[in-house]
Amino acid sequence: MSDSTLPPGSRVAVAGASGLIGSALARSLAADGHVVVRLVRRAPRTEDEVEWDPERERIDTAGLAGCAAVVNLAGAGIAAQRWTEAYRRRIRESRVLGTATLADAVASLDEPPAVFVNGSAIGYYGDTDGRAVDESAPPGTGFLSSLCVDWEEAAGPAQDAGVRTVFARTGLVVSSKGGAWAKLFPLFKAGVGGRMGDGRQYWSFISLHDEVAAIRHLIDTDRLAGPVNLTAPDPLTNREITEAMGRVLHRPTVFTTPAPLLRLALGDMAGDILGSQRVLPGRLLESGFSFAFPSIEGALRAALD
Repeated sequence: MSDSTLPPGSRVAVAGASGLIGSALARSLAADGHVVVRLVRRAPRTEDEVEWDPERERIDTAGLAGCAAVVNLAGAGIAAQRWTEAYRRRIRESRVLGTATLADAVASLDEPPAVFVNGSAIGYYGDTDGRAVDESAPPGTGFLSSLCVDWEEAAGPAQDAGVRTVFARTGLVVSSKGGAWAKLFPLFKAGVGGRMGDGRQYWSFISLHDEVAAIRHLIDTDRLAGPVNLTAPDPLTNREITEAMGRVLHRPTVFTTPAPLLRLALGDMAGDILGSQRVLPGRLLESGFSFAFPSIEGALRAALD
């Protein structure tokens, strides 16, 4: 991104740099000549690695010294497996304790970074049905909503220390390389994809390219703080997205997964798949961000390239 306001060769710490979004962000930063400091859960092998143990709230704080920005994208995969009580605990602790660890470390530095971008999710709003919401909406109810509230509150020490703190409330990232969407592509390519439930639930999506560009924008735009929705400007229903998948992949989409079957297969997670989230990127657009792939067709084609 040639319009970055980060000084050339800036150090940017990234937690979760091995994940789908984190690895793409690290490549983008490195391509612009910045130094990516990766947080790892083992002994560092290079000078650009910092050891941490988020669940035990341990980190080599000295390794963050000199970083212009800290980005936290770490956390156990939401859709990696069924939500047993043990896995719910892992999802929560990996995010809340990890954020608290980083926020405390950032606040303790003699020269803290200019910005702390902390991952969050549109799960904050709960099921919005067909109602469009932006960052001014209150939290919803349910596991993901309460998780996001606690996740963002854990960044308090960084905010209290005067560090500009941004909560990147990310929607469904369209990618064929990871995340929940990567599990859909093989089904649709095989011609067995289709709508889920009645298909009327809204899905707020964003292309991986725009997700990374938006995070870079959050780092660079010094007037942005607090929650910012990272979603494309035109959320669509599951039925509409199913039809778009069929058009882009040139496959039929006649199959339907009934809601009872989804609940049987996925357990409590099915509520979030069948729920509706119509989330708008109000603050992102107001700050001048421009989407490269605002439509679902463009996002899908970008994911397949």
